[in-house]
Amino acid sequence: MIVETTKHALMITSFVFVMMLIIEYVNVQTRGDWQESLKKYRWMQYVLAAILGATPGCLGAFTVVALYTHNVVSFGALVTVMIATSGDEAFVMLSMFPGKTVLLTLVLLLLGLGAGFLTDIFFKPGTIVVQKLDQRLVFHDEYCVCYPKGEILNQLRNLTLQRGLLIIILVLFILALIFDQLGPHTWNWIKVTFLAGSFVALFIASTVPRHFLEEHLWKHIIKVHIPRVFLWTFGALLLMAILLQYLDLQAWIKSNYLTVLLIACIVGLIPESGPHMIFVTLFAEGTLSFGILLASSVVQDGHGMLPLLAESKRAFVSVKLINFFIGLLVGFAWYAAEIYF
Repeated sequence: MIVETTKHALMITSFVFVMMLIIEYVNVQTRGDWQESLKKYRWMQYVLAAILGATPGCLGAFTVVALYTHNVVSFGALVTVMIATSGDEAFVMLSMFPGKTVLLTLVLLLLGLGAGFLTDIFFKPGTIVVQKLDQRLVFHDEYCVCYPKGEILNQLRNLTLQRGLLIIILVLFILALIFDQLGPHTWNWIKVTFLAGSFVALFIASTVPRHFLEEHLWKHIIKVHIPRVFLWTFGALLLMAILLQYLDLQAWIKSNYLTVLLIACIVGLIPESGPHMIFVTLFAEGTLSFGILLASSVVQDGHGMLPLLAESKRAFVSVKLINFFIGLLVGFAWYAAEIYF
């Protein structure tokens, strides 16, 4: 049990690492001055927030929090991104049930758009729910030349510890995929995607300048995200393996839908990626209803909300309560649909 759980957790964590590395690279390369257009067209705020939220990881949520705290996007856009986002769990779900993850993400995106629009209608700035913030957004002029021609060979000849370790980790992951030590044992589209993403990540780790590698990849992804992703993934997988072996968990969940729904939404209030993994794992095992996974995903937002605590605790609590209500409503609606239809 321990060996299989560890291998599964390593596979998921490796995929998370590869995808986060690629998204971080793309994120740095696509900076832009678009805040004036956002202020002018409210619908653009909702669409951007929904798209950024649907992007795996917390970078999209962090971006919208920064825009909100600097009075660029509305409170409704903040609600939109937090409903649409699944945080780091999106990477995990893509590795475990990719097809249903795409469906889940699409539903969350649409729910986020609708919820954001209605939120701005019912809750105006300056009320007890929406704190009016008056800051200006400052974009730094730092630009990263992430493919420095003429310097790449020199960087490889003078490997830093961080670059060397990243290259070794990615090469080992690629070899483990090729020789069926991790991932699917058949050459399907999932395995090909893992492998292609790993080669892209290896290219990025081998070519980016030292500053980008150390500040964005090493300090942000390796030191902050990856240990937590592995530990939560391993813990959730092991817990589920034990419960499923000794308890008839599936029967209990099916006969206590509303209790599990409430628990899932309460757990979603925790501003952390890991706890949601329990429900992701239960759904992957076929034990949990899609409705409860959807409700949990509506309420939870990874740790995308944490930066908001420093700027507006009222906004933090308000978004959580709104999303909690929407999560319960969606989960109950799914339950009613299963009964009557």
